[in-house]
Amino acid sequence: MSKDTAVYTHGHHESVLRSHTWRTAANSAAYLIGSLTPGMTVLDIGCGPGTITADLAALVPDGHVTGVDRAPEILDQARATAAARGLHHTDFAVADVHDLDFPDDSFDVVHAHQVLQHVGDPVRALSEMRRVTRPGGLVAVRDADYAAMVWYPGAPGLDDWLDLYERVARAGGGEPDAGRRLKSWALAAGFTDVTASASTWCFATEEERAWWGGLWADRTVASDYADRAVVGGHTDRAGLDAVAGAWREWSAAPDAWFSVVHGEVLCRV
Repeated sequence: MSKDTAVYTHGHHESVLRSHTWRTAANSAAYLIGSLTPGMTVLDIGCGPGTITADLAALVPDGHVTGVDRAPEILDQARATAAARGLHHTDFAVADVHDLDFPDDSFDVVHAHQVLQHVGDPVRALSEMRRVTRPGGLVAVRDADYAAMVWYPGAPGLDDWLDLYERVARAGGGEPDAGRRLKSWALAAGFTDVTASASTWCFATEEERAWWGGLWADRTVASDYADRAVVGGHTDRAGLDAVAGAWREWSAAPDAWFSVVHGEVLCRV
């Protein structure tokens, strides 16, 4: 592990993977899809359980996709995801984005979704992504911005959740408000052709609210994030229970609505 790599706040508890396995290229990488062509080689950094990776592979049927993650235990699930879809032009490996074990100019596209908010040196990470991308290729990055998240109805317990999450994430070396910083980090990494955009996830139907509020309620009390919150002295178990209860109360409100804002950059090498 690089000394520049921050702690991954969430870990891989079931409540975390409930969210990760929901992600697709359509709902999480739409800003990139139009730039892909069938023969491209793609590196997917922080691939997790591989659902986005598999979608990217389906979009480059004559190319190749490599998925990498710092957590070796999640890669078996990513391999299984690709195999179940018959996507044999994929491979998976352990890697640290600060120090990628690939030669210069190895890929046409390097993609990272919800990664830079968790790393210790996002500019160095982007520089490494640029290094392994061929001239004319693309580096595509998308990250949430926690302070820009908006919900209704207002609830003090969710204000407490946001404050707690940001403190825990920053204590681990990350930057939870990464979305707004992506363009700045890309320019600092030496990119000169940067297209910045934003997009959202929105949870408003009864099913969506139950799913989103439920996974955050469970994550708040049972994931690595919960342990770090207590061990780091940011709250206690009673405080976590109160935040989890706020999530469940919010999700039960028939007029509840939640928007997750993401920053995005497409960087031409």
